[in-house]
Formats: sequence, C-alpha cells, structure tokens
Amino acid sequence: MRRAQVTRDTLETQIRVQLNLDGSGKSTLQTGVPFFDHMLDQIARHGMLDLEVIAQGDLHIDAHHTVEDIGITLGQAFAQAIGDKKGVCRYGHAYVPLDEALSRVVLDLSGRPGLTLNVNFSRARIGDFDVDLIHEFFQGFVNHALVTLHIDNLAGRNAHHQAETIFKAFGRALRMANALDPAAAGIVPSTKGTL
Repeated sequence: MRRAQVTRDTLETQIRVQLNLDGSGKSTLQTGVPFFDHMLDQIARHGMLDLEVIAQGDLHIDAHHTVEDIGITLGQAFAQAIGDKKGVCRYGHAYVPLDEALSRVVLDLSGRPGLTLNVNFSRARIGDFDVDLIHEFFQGFVNHALVTLHIDNLAGRNAHHQAETIFKAFGRALRMANALDPAAAGIVPSTKGTL
C-alpha cells in the first residue's frame, strides 16, 4: 500500500498529513487558510489521491509558515508513500485550462529536488492569500519529495484561475508520474538503478 502519515511539530506550526497515492480523490483539509484548502483539494481530486491535511500555524503573523511547512510535510509523505519507485512511470505532465488561464506542469521523480516556476500573477493577493506562498509551498514539496518540477503559467488574467490551473495540472502530472507501469513492474526507471 502506497500510503504515509507524517507529523511535523515546530514552534510555528503543527501539521499532520495522511496520503494515499492509490486513492479516489478524497480530501479532508483544515489548514486555516481557506484558499489554500481549495488548492490542496485540486491536487487530491485531479491527482486521484486521498489527502488529509490538519494544520495549526501562526496565522496571526501570516500564512507563510503554515503553507511552507505543509509543502515540506506533504513532500515527506510523498517520499515515504512512493517508496523505492520500482515500476512507476517516473515522468508526468499536464496542461490544464480554466477559462482564459492555461498552465503546464512537468515533473520527474528524479530523486533530485528542483523547482522552476514561471508565473506572472495578475495581482499579488487572491482574497487574503499572498501568491508568493505558492512558490514556498512547491519549494518545500520538491525539497522533501526529491522531485524535479517545472511549472509554467502560459496564459491568464485572473489570478485565481492562474493558481487553480497550476494546482490542477500539478495533481494530474503527479498522478501520471506515480502511476504503476505494467511493462516495468519491479524495475526502477533509471539507468542508475535508483532514483
């Protein structure tokens, strides 16, 4: 079973993440940041994974620590759940539109953390949510999941649409990459023999 549960407790945040890579898209999300809950729901739904994130953070300061630490904890959970990566497809990609917005996400379960994020948001905040935190979330995720991730917003005038296409495309690309390849059962998809 490709599942994991990770808890992260610091002086700034207390976070619990439960992840099932072979789920059905269900989520239970209580981060204290409503827009971010909406984005995490996109990952679960479009990634066809079951995700529970329960977080308490220093939101009286701002959402930075909470969002970043959820990225870290989710990355740790993903690394545990994916295991030795035998038989996975390894690579994933997705293009997702939402009205005028279009985003592309490409990822590699490479064992090497890397993030390239190219997004010019049309505004700095979506409601109370600072769009800079999207970078912090994905940086935390790649650092601990050990994946290479390229995110490009190709079009968009509405910042909510831009963000939503990114998270939906990320979910779909993640689903493709961690899918089991019947033709490669028991094989690590790398000439090195490890990822």
